[in-house]
Amino acid sequence: MNLTTVPALAIASFVVVAAVQAQARDATARYPSMAPIDQYLMAPGAEIALARSAAPAAISRDATILVLGRKGYETAVTGKNGFVCVVERSWGAGFESPEFWNPKVRAPVCFNPPAARSFLPPRAKRQEMILAGLSKTQVFDGIKAAFARKELPTPEPGSMCYMMSREAYLGDGGNHNLAHLMFEVPRIEEAAWGANLPNSPVLGGPGDPEPSSEFIVPVGKWSDGTSAPLN
Repeated sequence: MNLTTVPALAIASFVVVAAVQAQARDATARYPSMAPIDQYLMAPGAEIALARSAAPAAISRDATILVLGRKGYETAVTGKNGFVCVVERSWGAGFESPEFWNPKVRAPVCFNPPAARSFLPPRAKRQEMILAGLSKTQVFDGIKAAFARKELPTPEPGSMCYMMSREAYLGDGGNHNLAHLMFEVPRIEEAAWGANLPNSPVLGGPGDPEPSSEFIVPVGKWSDGTSAPLN
């Protein structure tokens, strides 16, 4: 094929897609399996502070704080407003993510009360299974089977999370971070939210193995009130 006959936009699109695919292959090569557990752990005090940074202090200062131990989440601070703040690791990503095992990922999240009751339990279960040494396939199948047996809940109405920490490291690409809110709902297609459409501020959609959908809305400030980029 003579590239001089191909529109410039098409060439540019091809280059972008190829670059993204190359980055994904590179990430897969860099993180083919789980790293030693110590690379994922943090000092408790630092993890508590990072977890609190997920939401404005007016919310997080009275929240329950969980930290990651060698077998799963452990309660470090008992709160009083129903919110629960944690620092998720790379295993919170989609199972197809090339950074699923990236030990650098630190993703502070503050779950509101409905999300803490209904969305956090499957996330915590995932952590426990991974830390128990199960393979990615075993974890995927185990979570799916637990939902089929109704051992895990689907998101309650009103479930949402804050992810507004300027200290987060969400992945190796771009600027590594994005201040945003997440909304958790029973499984629904992204078209119902107008997600992923041109100029729509809403991103996301259904995922697996959980029978739920997650929608992300970027916000223009960090949890401390300072301005944050929207992309």
